[in-house]
Formats: sequence, structure tokens, C-alpha cells
Amino acid sequence: MTHHTPHQKGIIKRFYEHRDTLAVQKLGEIVSNLYVETSERKIAAAWRAAEKHLLACGVSRHEAGNVVKERDLGALAKILQRLF
Repeated sequence: MTHHTPHQKGIIKRFYEHRDTLAVQKLGEIVSNLYVETSERKIAAAWRAAEKHLLACGVSRHEAGNVVKERDLGALAKILQRLF
């Protein structure tokens, strides 16, 4: 069993308290990167990450799956705007 100092416990607690905010911020970065990325490999990885972060933000699996399946960057940006 791992023992954490009070300082470490505070850091861990704050991470989990702000987990959804971190996911929204990461989604914003992904949207920006998808607009300028040209490498198909990096684009595919970004869409996989986008789906993971959408689910972490509470977006339904159906909605997230559709956006990722269609690779609809406009819809992804609208979801991100809704989350802010």
C-alpha cells in the first residue's frame, strides 16, 4: 500500500476535483491541433484522444462516437463550446 504525504494527498484530491475541467482544456488543444495537422497518423491519434476526453467530460457515448466516426471537426468544436 502506498502512503502519501498530506501535500501529495492534496495534489491528488485537487486533480480529481478538476478532472472535467482538465478534459475540456485538453479537448480545446485537440481541436486546435486537428485544424492544422496534416499527418494522417497524428490525426487518427487525436481523434482517439478526443473520444476519450469527450467521454470524460460527460458527453454521451453515442454522441462522442458519432462525432469521432464522422471526424466532424465542426461538431467537435460545437460540443466544446457547449461544455464551456
